Amino acid sequence: MNRKRGAIFDWDGVIINSAVQHEISWDRLAKECGKTLPENHFKRGFGMKNEVIIPELLGWSTVPVEIRILSLRKEAIYREVVREQGMTALPGVEAWLRTLRDERIPCAIASSTHRENITTTLDVLGLEEFFSAIITAEDVKRGKPDPEVFLTAAQRIGVEPGDGVVFEDALVGIKAAQAAGMRVVAVATTEPKDKLAHADWVVDRLDELSVAQLWAS
Repeated sequence: MNRKRGAIFDWDGVIINSAVQHEISWDRLAKECGKTLPENHFKRGFGMKNEVIIPELLGWSTVPVEIRILSLRKEAIYREVVREQGMTALPGVEAWLRTLRDERIPCAIASSTHRENITTTLDVLGLEEFFSAIITAEDVKRGKPDPEVFLTAAQRIGVEPGDGVVFEDALVGIKAAQAAGMRVVAVATTEPKDKLAHADWVVDRLDELSVAQLWAS
């Protein structure tokens, strides 16, 4: 009997690149609140959670309730920007998702991105049909490099960890996928290829791949 195969995708840096939209949303939030943004704030805060950026990098507030309100408002503005300006998937993404669908390989998203951001963007992209499950920080107790998010995603699409392939751009995500016992495709969107060499495959874009390569056995 053939074993069920599954594909699990990180979100930002794998399906989309949302840096421009996030930077615009911070600018809009600052204007809305009458706050100032330090020079190079976006680059310095890249990869940090809002709950760290707001008190430590921006110095806007140290009051937990205020930080949460500002964080939620920033993400709401981000969704407004995505709806206003649109979003495009990274090159090769849609073609690869169609290939997986044609091969009947279920796909899941496993990300620390806010769920509503993902669902809003999927709607704008028109890619909702390709994903059977979405796992976010709301669904797990431990973030990457802990493997929980990938193990949960595999369970949701009914795949054993050893039969799942993870698509990641971040070093911490690669570590999490390997800890889950999954093979990893590293996408060289945020890190140079030499830093990703410990992944099973390294690509510039997803449609360089074939199903036979990833699930040969």
